[in-house]
Amino acid sequence: MRTELYPEIDPVLSGFLDTGDGHSLYWEVSGNVRGLPVVFVHGGPGAGAKPVHRRFFDPETYCIVVFDQRGAGRSKPLGATEGNTTRNLVADMEHLREHLRIDRWIVFGGSWGSTLGLAYAESHPERVIGLILRGIFLCRPSEIQWFLYGMREVFPENWRAFAGFLPEAERGDLLNNYHRRLIDPDPAIHMPAARSWSTYEGSCSTLLPSPAVVQGFADDVTALGLARIEAHYFVNDSFLRPNQLIEDVGRIRHVPTVIVQGRYDMVCPIRSADDLHQAWPEATYQIVPDAGHNAFEPGVRAALVAAGEKFKKLSA
Repeated sequence: MRTELYPEIDPVLSGFLDTGDGHSLYWEVSGNVRGLPVVFVHGGPGAGAKPVHRRFFDPETYCIVVFDQRGAGRSKPLGATEGNTTRNLVADMEHLREHLRIDRWIVFGGSWGSTLGLAYAESHPERVIGLILRGIFLCRPSEIQWFLYGMREVFPENWRAFAGFLPEAERGDLLNNYHRRLIDPDPAIHMPAARSWSTYEGSCSTLLPSPAVVQGFADDVTALGLARIEAHYFVNDSFLRPNQLIEDVGRIRHVPTVIVQGRYDMVCPIRSADDLHQAWPEATYQIVPDAGHNAFEPGVRAALVAAGEKFKKLSA
C-alpha cells in the first residue's frame, strides 16, 4: 500500500464562497472532479491550507476539496474574528458542500482540523462517508492549559521565549494578555505577538527540531491567522460544550474512521486521542511511535496516505 505523498498538482477549479456575513472563503478542487470526494480541514484554528495538502490523496481517485476557514489563509478578511465560531465553521462546510454539489464526502483533518472534523460529522453524520483524523484536539480546558503552560516541561527554552514576550507581571495569564495584543488593530502591536505565539507552536510541533517548520509558522499570513484566531477560540472555550465531542460520538460511531496520533505529540498530547478511542473503540487507532504533532513527520505522513489508500474502496 502506498505511503508516500502524491506528486504536486494544481487545482482544476477554485473560487471564493460568500458566507453572507462579511467573510469570503477560499476553496479549490483538485484531482478527479467526478471522483470520491474528500475535504481537507486545516488546523489552527486559523492556520490555513497549503498546496502540499493536496498531496495526501490519489488524484485519479479523489475529488480533493481544500478550503481556508474564516479569517485564515486566502480567505478574507485575514484574521477576522467577528462571526467566527465553531458553529459558523460547521455551517461553512455544509455551505461549501452544497455549493460544490457534493452529496457526501470523506473528512480529513488534523489538530484543530480533527476538532472541526468531529464537530461537523457529529452535526451532519449523513453527509460523512468516512473520517481520517490526526493529532486529536478536543478543546478541553486541560488541553489549552497544557499548550499555554505545560509544554514548558518538555520545551522550556521555547516556552521562555513565548512567555518572555510579555512583561513579567502579565505572564500569569498568558492567554488573555496575548489575546489583548492580538486583537489590537495596530500591526505594530498585533504582529510581534502573532509571530511569538505562532513560532512557539511551530517550535514544539516536531519530534526533532525543524527550522523549516518554524519558518513556515513565522510567515506573516500564517502567524496572524493562527495566533489571533487560536486565541479568540481559546478565550471562548472553542464555542463547544464541555466534553461535547466525546459525548456526541454516538452520532458517528458507525462512520468508518482512522485516528492517527504521534506518540510524542506535545501540542496535542496523546491522552486526548486515547480518551476519544476509549469512547469510540470501533474507530481504527494508530499510534506512530516516533513522531510528534506535525503531519509531515515520516511516520504520520505515511499513516495518513495509507488511510487515504484504504478509503478508496468507500463509495460516495
